[in-house]
Amino acid sequence: MNSYLLLKSLHLIAVISWMAGLLYLPRIFVYHVENLKKLNTSSIFETMEKKLFFYIMMPAMILAWVFGLILISILGFDILSTLWIKLKLLFVFLLTLYHFYLAHCLNNLKLGKNTKTSRFFRIINEVPTILLILIVFIVVFKPI
Repeated sequence: MNSYLLLKSLHLIAVISWMAGLLYLPRIFVYHVENLKKLNTSSIFETMEKKLFFYIMMPAMILAWVFGLILISILGFDILSTLWIKLKLLFVFLLTLYHFYLAHCLNNLKLGKNTKTSRFFRIINEVPTILLILIVFIVVFKPI
């Protein structure tokens, strides 16, 4: 079996899992914020958020980065001089910052310090979608 294709497949699986979490967690935040006064419901959302973030999103993000960096090393580090990989890495770095911003929001909700509205979470939920679209087009068309 071709090890490059295996690693590429594992990278894609990790990215898909990570993106699913990045798209779903803010939606849970929306429902959590809308139900803060319902103690039992709020507790359920906290459990869902914690499990999604720590058991799915963190491992998926780490694996996406690890497999991606291994793929770069297989292709040769001279690929880092191409525009498309620089743009991809920039957008993946922005996704990573967004990931950790969601961790901050999760912590604020857990501690009862949230100041964000459900509308805010609905709006920021579009960030990973936009970055995903940009990344896919950059990887497929590979501008020089």
